[in-house]
Amino acid sequence: MSKKLTEDQVENLLDVLEKRFLTHIKRHPKMNWTDIKERIENNQDVLWSLSEMERTGGEPDIVGNDYVYVDCSKETPSGRRSICYDRKALDARKKNKPKNDAMTLVQDMGLEMLDEEDYRNLQAVGEFDVKTSSWIKTPQQIRELGGALFADRRYNHVFIYHSGAESYYASRSFRGKVKI
Repeated sequence: MSKKLTEDQVENLLDVLEKRFLTHIKRHPKMNWTDIKERIENNQDVLWSLSEMERTGGEPDIVGNDYVYVDCSKETPSGRRSICYDRKALDARKKNKPKNDAMTLVQDMGLEMLDEEDYRNLQAVGEFDVKTSSWIKTPQQIRELGGALFADRRYNHVFIYHSGAESYYASRSFRGKVKI
């Protein structure tokens, strides 16, 4: 798969991103579209990552004022669900293996996985994962013991949980971010 977008793809992506940016101004109150567009329109790596976020249902948008795009889909991105946490967990499964793992997809898409702080910051600008959940970056000491972290929003509260890294569910994916 080519990591370079055509001119039409860039134009279409920028149009989608601009409309989302303007629709959800409360996510980035001190930012302006002209500045954002300048930062991304000639950066092929960022454009490709944003395109992958969009293609897999992430609905990327700027969150905060630090030039960071985050998956802002209401529920965890639908095109990345039913995946375990990382390659080690995927390789450890003997039966009923998922098709992929979150950490490999994060890397392939040129993203970073949200950590707990990122996830809470996202939840501060809206209500996300009220019916689904998202893997979040797991500290190494937890991962070494076979665990992984995921998060969601229930009862108007953000919850951080743990699970075996090899588990996967139809309603769990991950949320990524890319700095522009």
